[in-house]
Amino acid sequence: MVFACQGISKAFGEDVIVKDGSFHIEEHEKAALVGINGAGKTTLLRMIVGELPLDGGAVVLSKGKTLGYLAQHQELNSGNSIYAEVRTAKSALIDMEERIRSIEQEMKHLKGEELDRCMEAYHHLTTSFEQANGYAYESEITGVLKGLGFSQQDFSRAVDTLSGGQKTRVSLGKLLLTRPDILLLDEPTNHLDLNSIAWLESYLLNYPGAVLIVSHDRYFLNRVVTKVIEIENGRLMTYMGDYKAYSEKKQMLRDAKLKEYLNQQQEIRRQEAVIEKLRSFNREKSIKRAESREKMLEKITPVEKPVELHTDIHLKLEPSKISGGDVLSVEGLSKAFPPQILFEDVSFEIKRGEHVAVIGDNGTGKTTLLKILNQVVPADSGTFRLGTNVEIGYYDQEHHVLNMEKTIFDEISDSYPDLTGTQIRNMLAAFLFTGDDVFKLIQSLSGGERGRVSLAKLMLSKSNFLILDEPTNHLDITSREILERALNDYTGTVLYVSHDRYFINQTASRILELTGRTFVSYIGDYDYYLEKKDALTAAYAPGSSAGSVSGSSSPAAMSSSKVSWQEQKEAQAKERKRRNDLKKTEARIAELEDRSAEIDHLMTLEEVYTNSVKCQELAKEKTEIETELESLYETWVELGTG
Repeated sequence: MVFACQGISKAFGEDVIVKDGSFHIEEHEKAALVGINGAGKTTLLRMIVGELPLDGGAVVLSKGKTLGYLAQHQELNSGNSIYAEVRTAKSALIDMEERIRSIEQEMKHLKGEELDRCMEAYHHLTTSFEQANGYAYESEITGVLKGLGFSQQDFSRAVDTLSGGQKTRVSLGKLLLTRPDILLLDEPTNHLDLNSIAWLESYLLNYPGAVLIVSHDRYFLNRVVTKVIEIENGRLMTYMGDYKAYSEKKQMLRDAKLKEYLNQQQEIRRQEAVIEKLRSFNREKSIKRAESREKMLEKITPVEKPVELHTDIHLKLEPSKISGGDVLSVEGLSKAFPPQILFEDVSFEIKRGEHVAVIGDNGTGKTTLLKILNQVVPADSGTFRLGTNVEIGYYDQEHHVLNMEKTIFDEISDSYPDLTGTQIRNMLAAFLFTGDDVFKLIQSLSGGERGRVSLAKLMLSKSNFLILDEPTNHLDITSREILERALNDYTGTVLYVSHDRYFINQTASRILELTGRTFVSYIGDYDYYLEKKDALTAAYAPGSSAGSVSGSSSPAAMSSSKVSWQEQKEAQAKERKRRNDLKKTEARIAELEDRSAEIDHLMTLEEVYTNSVKCQELAKEKTEIETELESLYETWVELGTG
């Protein structure tokens, strides 16, 4: 065990964050801290590192172990360049290196015992320096910065000029390079692109210390953690396994608890009815029996009703009218902010009903594309055309059209007067506004909260073409799941930018990757994109750098700027047929192998092997099975490598 929380408690007035909560982290363990927004995850991390006092209990750190903490928001105003700022993480090694150089100079002028003593000190220092990987610290700094998405040209930029997200990435780099025994990370993937997130996953999986992560990125958690600590209603619960295992176990426990609660409530109502009936007889014996049952009821320990997770909320998105089959046609589109060229001469189409995710590294132009399509910024060249009856609903994190003087509730009700109060509250609850929160003024909200109000308004619109820029930012996992269900049921067309790989897997039918100044199309979800990435990038964006994940080649997936829509649909249908045929082949093989084993068993039975006619029938059937299996095995190999 490297550290533990033992019986800790914290409250702000009547708001209980945690009460008598305990958990521990083992050496090398990678754990997640999860809970809905406002549950107290960040508060708990701040208590662990001593930024907030405990009301009760203790945080125990093993002797000699060090803690490193990455907060969500960072203030860096040192005047250093990015490289110089991150290099401070290696200050101890740098001091050691300077001391080694100094001793080297001293030794030139020493003799006898003084030289021996100096040589001994030099040997001790160089050994320590080598054990600490001192000779590679410069390349380690470069590797971490590039892994977190900084280019070589960025290294000289002053940290004072960076955005909040860039400062957080610099702070994360510094923290990783200090290599504490326990890393505490609060939403570390928030400002990373997909390649940087994949790099961080690999880094943490190989990190020699322990890690405790707060994150809403389910894909990331599934790949990194082996333990999940949940904070809910002031309680801490520990689940072993990744996020998926936690989610399944949580649902099982909740279902069991709800069943226990409902059964107890049913029994209580039954007993109360019996008591009322016994009292109605108004006889001494019946009254005594009633009193006895009442005492029994008083001794029952009530089962607490499980927390409502709003999983019953289903956002219904329905376009007011159906668009034409061709929703968007982009031809020869180019955009640059000199000297940087974002994309040039790109062409693609989006058809009715498609859910298209746009992905790519930070700064490649994904959000700019959405702004061009919504006429927020102009293209440098090229055109785009919307289809018949297409009505856009646009969610842009930088341009929220909200009335600052209104409350959240009024902002929705004034925009959609036909909605009932219950409908408005259900929608707002899905986006984390419950109770009296709905009466907060827009002007008092944070940027993230305003974004959630804008997203709620958009979800209520009757648009048939939704264009969304990072729609899951600032949403907790429950709200993301509600949004996923809503988009999957939506009969209109969706184009969105997202770094949330789990969300993309759940909602995208096609992916457009912006790489090498062009768009490469993948007809499938994020996992399919990973499988085909390297082959298509090499074919259609040869000028781009290779991604962090390798994949097998396939001619089935094609660049939309190179191939007609009809050919892409045919490729998609062909791939779907291959998978179905593979599934059927595997099922038939399993069926025949079971029957073959059954025949082998039958041939050992006396009533069978003494019956020559039966033996001949079974032998013939066995031969036919073997022949069919031989053919099926060949088919299975062909389909499996298709």
